Amino acid sequence: MPHANPRSLNRRTVLAAGAALPLFGILTRPGSAAEFSYKLATGQDPTHPVNIRAQEAIDRIRDATGGRVEIKLFPANQLGSDTDLLAQVRNGSVEFFNLSSSILATFVPVAGIVNTGFAFPNYDAVWQAMDGDLGTYLRTQIAKTPILTVSKVWDNGFRHITSSGREIKTPEDLKNFKIRVPPAPILTSLFKALDAGPAPINFNEVYSALQTKVVDGQENPLPIIATTRLYEVQKSCSLTGHVWDGYWILGNKRAFQRLPQDIQTKVTAEFDRSAADQRADVAKLSESLRKDLGAKGLQFIDVDREPFRAALSKTSFYKDWKGKYGDEAWAHLEKTSGKLV
Repeated sequence: MPHANPRSLNRRTVLAAGAALPLFGILTRPGSAAEFSYKLATGQDPTHPVNIRAQEAIDRIRDATGGRVEIKLFPANQLGSDTDLLAQVRNGSVEFFNLSSSILATFVPVAGIVNTGFAFPNYDAVWQAMDGDLGTYLRTQIAKTPILTVSKVWDNGFRHITSSGREIKTPEDLKNFKIRVPPAPILTSLFKALDAGPAPINFNEVYSALQTKVVDGQENPLPIIATTRLYEVQKSCSLTGHVWDGYWILGNKRAFQRLPQDIQTKVTAEFDRSAADQRADVAKLSESLRKDLGAKGLQFIDVDREPFRAALSKTSFYKDWKGKYGDEAWAHLEKTSGKLV
């Protein structure tokens, strides 16, 4: 049966996050052409908090620069897929782009360290790491390429496990549990290490795979579980929070450096302000969606995450990924995660 775009959020859901797209953000700016006309591409639906807050930043940047910088927002992959857009930002045909860490890792492998299983116990730990030494380290590594990060990291949420039958409460419950994962090596290896049966399946096939019992469950942040109506083919949601992911606002390095220094500072400041607003939106959304999905019949299970992390620690998972990411990156991660290896 048809279901919503995984990146979209319905109007009622977005309003629950306490935000609405301002009319002035849609109107074309009158008057003379801007000195710098740039594009910002995203993969999310126009009503998603990412785009609402990005548009607000764009409007503030235009005002703060007296109209010298005009950034046009292109949401919902209008200019191409995530991989297409990453190439376009690298070559400069698109100046700005928001991308999740998990996909950025295909170009800058160490960016995927934030997806390390059970590394972050809560949002306090996430923001301590990402606004601190780990975030600084990652931004430095990204800046060694033709792209750079123009603001603090935005929020893409914690991932949770849903199931159509077996309730996942302990690591033992994952044994031979057939679970859909995205084609991301770190997620496949996480569930293999926990003795589950991970099956990489493209997202547009997830609903039918669950409906026909090709897999028993899947894992995603609550907004995606809601917008794709996975609660129709799943009975329970275990709040494992096993992986966190973030969105980076990326810029083409040459295009960003063409801006005068004072304008670069203003651009970063306004995107940082919207990052804080978007983080708050997602946090509110996660709370409201638990109620909404519960009302639709999805049973929520609060799990103790420590046994999962302990089970993972008995495998080679953390050691293997430390080897891939390197000692320096891993040391920054362990400042907030605690000792993993």
